[in-house]
Amino acid sequence: MPKGGKKGGHKGRMRTYTSPEEIDAQMKAEKERKKTEDEEGAAVNDDDQTEDKLAGSGSEDSDDGGSQKRKGVEGLIEIENPNRAAQKSKKVTEIELEGPKPLSRREREEIEKQKAKERYMKMHLAGKTDQAKADLARLAIIRKQREEAARKKEEERKAKEAAQAAAAAAKGLHTLSLK
Repeated sequence: MPKGGKKGGHKGRMRTYTSPEEIDAQMKAEKERKKTEDEEGAAVNDDDQTEDKLAGSGSEDSDDGGSQKRKGVEGLIEIENPNRAAQKSKKVTEIELEGPKPLSRREREEIEKQKAKERYMKMHLAGKTDQAKADLARLAIIRKQREEAARKKEEERKAKEAAQAAAAAAKGLHTLSLK
């Protein structure tokens, strides 16, 4: 593999290649380093492993399989992202299907809004709100105006009938006197 990137370097420099011997030496050094780290870790974990074997657990070391070996300074610094929510699996027995779910803010506000509207309509129909009182007063005024208009119309009709009757009576007198 050429060192120095894809384009071959800067201003005509020659490419340098890693020889297979160097690659083998690097891989051997890496294996030896891992062996020494494993031996140091094994010396610490020997006590834990003997206790596990005495307890009669049928499974191998589940702790070693679950955790990954940290590289570089990751082992020294504990960093946890507070925004990352870890996926936690629940057992079937822990799930509550019949329990009431907490409502979201929008759902809760919508329900409160509907209840307030129903309360207002009930009070409005009972005539206890300002708007209902204003409506009832306006209806009373309209009712009085209609009653007065009906009374005037009735009086005009009676007056017209009386005038027609008087005219008919006067006409009847004229006809009687001529005979």
